[in-house]
Amino acid sequence: MPTPETVTETITLSIVGINDLHGRMQQLPRLGGYVKNLRAARAADHGALLLLDAGDIFQGTLESNLGEGEGMVRAENALGLTAAALGNHEFDFGPIGPHSIPLEAGEDPLGAIGERVKEARFPFLSANLYAKGDGAANSDAMPVPGVLRSFLLTAAGVKVGLIGALTSGALSQTHADNVHGVIVERMTPAIGREAQALRAQGAQVVIAIVHAGGDCHDVSHPDDLSSCEDGAEVFTLARSLPAHAVDAIVAGHTHAGVAQRVAGIPIIESYAKARAFGRVDLRVELPSGRVAESRILPPHGICGSVLDPDAELPAVCPADTYEGAAVLDDDAVSAAIAGDIARAKGAGETLVGITLPEALQRGTKQESALGNLLADAMLRAVPKADAAFNNGGSLRTGLPAGPLDFGHVFELFPFDNVLATLHMRASDLATVVKNNLGGGHAILALAGLRARARCENGALRVEILRANGTLVPDATLLTVVTSDFVATHGDDLLRGVTLEPSAVTINRSQIIRDVLVADLRATAKKPPRPTDKRLFDPEHPRLDYPGTRPVRCETTHE
Repeated sequence: MPTPETVTETITLSIVGINDLHGRMQQLPRLGGYVKNLRAARAADHGALLLLDAGDIFQGTLESNLGEGEGMVRAENALGLTAAALGNHEFDFGPIGPHSIPLEAGEDPLGAIGERVKEARFPFLSANLYAKGDGAANSDAMPVPGVLRSFLLTAAGVKVGLIGALTSGALSQTHADNVHGVIVERMTPAIGREAQALRAQGAQVVIAIVHAGGDCHDVSHPDDLSSCEDGAEVFTLARSLPAHAVDAIVAGHTHAGVAQRVAGIPIIESYAKARAFGRVDLRVELPSGRVAESRILPPHGICGSVLDPDAELPAVCPADTYEGAAVLDDDAVSAAIAGDIARAKGAGETLVGITLPEALQRGTKQESALGNLLADAMLRAVPKADAAFNNGGSLRTGLPAGPLDFGHVFELFPFDNVLATLHMRASDLATVVKNNLGGGHAILALAGLRARARCENGALRVEILRANGTLVPDATLLTVVTSDFVATHGDDLLRGVTLEPSAVTINRSQIIRDVLVADLRATAKKPPRPTDKRLFDPEHPRLDYPGTRPVRCETTHE
């Protein structure tokens, strides 16, 4: 008897990716409107939607931070999130309660994130995170109970495997005191192992959700990589994975846009702070589970422009349609966060006592008046200090023109970092500057002293100068102010610098955000402007270096 031909059905799996929300819960009801419309479209054609978050969910706004991210979990529960990856800032809150690092006996440095995992109705995933045992990765032990390496589900008749992972530099981009017991493995082998295991369990489609990203200036042509940063971490991952290990990647961490296909794998990343969402539609044949086609859409703005990460979003989102229907705020998400919004409104509307005549924009790649303003405040807070420096990544937004309130300052500097004093040689400070100029982190801000960097014999040489331009000899002992984050090797700025424990003093009573507020109040009669050359003089920058960052010095051969 002839065997009847197998009937093939093709369905659509829509993968919606969000990343680096950083507590922007006020935009999530509108995001819920887009998700509802797309879910309805997939239900109508017998497909399915997977809503995936690539990490850095909680840290960044007053409404989220006051509850250590609890409101964001409630919002994502209401959104129907499918799964989330852990990001580096998921570890920032430390223990449950007011301390951002353990200060009292018995405090669990991962207590806050542990509570968020318990509250979530979706899995948190991280394939390359391990508990440390005797200085090495401890078998399959997970440092945060409840976090999974991967997850298998069925959507529209397709068995889908989800894998989470985070950037290899994650532990240097959160409080070191919270992650002493944590090891982060390279992403490629971890994802490769989990993908193989999921396929063995019957997964037909495998998706990686990674807190590691890329950067493409043109996201309108998926197969054109000419505008992309070729060596980006997520692109390296895609190229190094075994063939057919994963079918798509939802990325994050770099706060940039990606809607590209790399090594045949669709990758989406949608800027940051709930400005946009990404989308990949996979056309999947049943019953085989073969991905017949992938369609990558550019990031879709949730509320206003998504291309300028420092632009102010409108107070009310403009009307939009999506999948043929009007986009309306999701009432369930609005209800989930109403209490958090009200609490933050009351706390954030306290006026600082200064009116800015012009907005101060942050500068992540180049020196800025705003970065120098904070470094100056840190320097003035420690009498007799010679210099201060701060990592640029700690500044998360700019400051708007007009009367400043506490909410503005909080979103500028949402971390509870405190002042730290380092006793170091001028050569050590030069090393700090060199590490930053040659690295990929946001530019540091320097106060009190200046730095001059030049390429000599293929290497970058940095000299420390006084304000009048005279050289500070390398052996000169300096008192330098920074943050406890940097003092405990955050952002890897102290790489190559050896300081005795007695040379580092951390003052838990001087929260940097409060230091800035006090300094602004003291200068209220002459408020800062972006054109104030005392803060930033383009002709005489505090960091004088060749070319653009990261600075690369190459030896030329005749």
